[in-house]
Amino acid sequence: MTDVRPVPLSAGQLDRLAARVRDVPGWPEPGVVFKDITPLLADPETFSLAVAALAAAGRDGDGQPRVDSVAGIEARGFILGAPVAHLLGVGFVPVRKHGKLPGATHAASYSLEYGEARLELQRDGIAPGSRVLVVDDVLATGGTLAATAELVSRAGGTVVAAALLIELDALAGRRRVPGMEVLSLLRG
Repeated sequence: MTDVRPVPLSAGQLDRLAARVRDVPGWPEPGVVFKDITPLLADPETFSLAVAALAAAGRDGDGQPRVDSVAGIEARGFILGAPVAHLLGVGFVPVRKHGKLPGATHAASYSLEYGEARLELQRDGIAPGSRVLVVDDVLATGGTLAATAELVSRAGGTVVAAALLIELDALAGRRRVPGMEVLSLLRG
């Protein structure tokens, strides 16, 4: 069973976040409903609320950082993960699509709900023994999150938790990351 961290927001705050997420049917291909978070990002109140709530997954019971770095998954995980790292006072590590990082990298392939892809992490991006919080926008089939956890492990780090803005329950992505602590602000 995947460990679930409680969401640190009230029902009203969650409703405000949800109201700023727009469904775009048929994009990037027929049958997919894209979760457009652009309206949430454009509103400083909901953007700040989301970042602070995601950062809670990287704090211990006393409010202190329990991670050494935040790994953000390209591309919207960058937008959310960098300010989370800043709030926690830790470094940010980009997990990028294939061919976007210079130097030696670790690579992992995975399946999406609409295709195949490959992620990379610079070999020196995470120090051995580091505790890592993974941040992304959407948990769908779990392939991206599982591939990122594999990359962190190959680099010698440990994923402490994943913090996600949205989780699509029907696609059962949690099954791909058994035992991982997951914080999902919005479920759908």
